[in-house]
Amino acid sequence: MTKLLHRKESVVLTAIEIIDELGFQGLSTREIAKRQEISEGTLFRHFKTKNDIILEVLDFFSKYDADIFKTVELKKLGAKEAITFIVDSYVAYYENYPAITAMTQIYEVLFREPAFAAKINGIKSGRLSFFQQLIKAGQVSGEIRPDIDAEALADVIDGTCTAICLRWRMCSCGFPLREKTLAALKMIIVAFDPAAEIICKGGVVNGENNC
Repeated sequence: MTKLLHRKESVVLTAIEIIDELGFQGLSTREIAKRQEISEGTLFRHFKTKNDIILEVLDFFSKYDADIFKTVELKKLGAKEAITFIVDSYVAYYENYPAITAMTQIYEVLFREPAFAAKINGIKSGRLSFFQQLIKAGQVSGEIRPDIDAEALADVIDGTCTAICLRWRMCSCGFPLREKTLAALKMIIVAFDPAAEIICKGGVVNGENNC
């Protein structure tokens, strides 16, 4: 049983590696078997189909979510602190495991496949929903402007993180992902802080010149 579990996890990691290097279209059971140094027949003893492998990859990709969300709840963080903690946790993970970021860039491809649509929708909506909950809580506590649509702001935060991650991949991980992402997040949080006094021409935020 231990050997079986190790093989299945190894196959998942190999699949992620292939998607990272060759794109989703380059993922095949033949390529996985080749890199695992096993036959396709042996591979199919662990996974019945290629789709089963992809579903397992998606489970691996999303298993971090529940841990992060639970930590936020246990720590009882304020809205802005919680949002920063979540984003920081993801980007730190991505910097340590760059290959996994390939999964953040193929949502659209997988969503168009009926076998994966529900899984992808669950991952994406779960993350956005948690951001929305935090934003709404922040509006109630006075940390975030109450006139802002929580869904739209969640999209802004998630979209910004995804865009920076894509640029990071396109630059061959040539800049500090965590630093750039957290700097962008700070700008967003400040922009929607009801206590922030923003004067575009002077670049003044809370009395400090940020130009």
